[in-house]
Amino acid sequence: MDLSDDWISVEVPEIETLPRPVYLRSQCLPARHIFPVHSHRWNQFVYATSGTLVVTVEDCWYVITPEQAIWVPTGVLHTTGALNGAAFRNLYVADLPGLGMPRTCTAFAVSPFLRALIIELVDGAKRNEDDIYIAQVNGLILEQLRRLPVQDFHLPWPKSPMLRKICEALYANPADPRGADEWGAELGASSRTLARRFEKELGITLREWRHRLRLFRAVEWLGAGRSVTDIALELGYASTSAFTYMFRQEMGCSPTEYRGR
Repeated sequence: MDLSDDWISVEVPEIETLPRPVYLRSQCLPARHIFPVHSHRWNQFVYATSGTLVVTVEDCWYVITPEQAIWVPTGVLHTTGALNGAAFRNLYVADLPGLGMPRTCTAFAVSPFLRALIIELVDGAKRNEDDIYIAQVNGLILEQLRRLPVQDFHLPWPKSPMLRKICEALYANPADPRGADEWGAELGASSRTLARRFEKELGITLREWRHRLRLFRAVEWLGAGRSVTDIALELGYASTSAFTYMFRQEMGCSPTEYRGR
C-alpha cells in the first residue's frame, strides 16, 4: 500500500539556506494532503499543534498527534501527510556542533513547554519580534529538544507482495479476525512459514502488528471525531470497555481523555 494513493500531493517549499539555526515553517495541511518523498539539508522536527499527521520513513509509518513529533535527520528521505487536516508547525534545525540529537529517525513525546515555545514562535513572527528575542526562544527550544522522551509508536510496513496483501487487507478492515492459519491457506503458505517471514521482515509477530495497527487506526479515527463506540466496533473489539482498556494500557489515558487533549 502506497500512502500517496488517493492523496493530494503538496509541493515541497524551496529553501536554499536556513536564516537561523532553528527555523519555523507553518502551514495548514488539509485532510489527505501529502508532501512527496523528499529530504532536507538540515534536520526536521515534524510537528502539528492540532490535527493528525502521518510520517513515513522507509517502511515505517508514524502517527503524529499534538502530543508527539518525529525527528528526521539531515538527508533522510521521508513523506509527511495530514490524515484529517493539521496545523503543521515544522522546525528546521541546523547541524550545530554538540546538537545532541539522534542520527536516526526518532519519535518523541512533546512536552507542554515545547509546544508553548513553538506556538510562541508563530505568535512572535506575527508581532515582528526582534532577532534577539527569537534567538532566546530558539535557544530554549534546542534545550527542550534534548530533553524529550523517546516514544516508540510506529507501524512497520512489509516489502514482499505476500505480506503486503495481508497488511493492506487488515489496514482496510482492522476487525478481520483471520490469523496465520487462515492467511497461510489463502496465500499458499504454511502458517509457520508465514509467521517466520512476518517476524523476519517486520521484526514483530502478526498478532503484535495487528495490535499496533488497531492502535494506529484508533488514533486516526479519534482525531477525525468518531465516537469511541464506533471505533471499538470497527476495530473488532467485543465491547467499548475492552477497547478502552487496551487504549489506556498503551496510551496512559482513555480514548475520551486522549481526544480531549
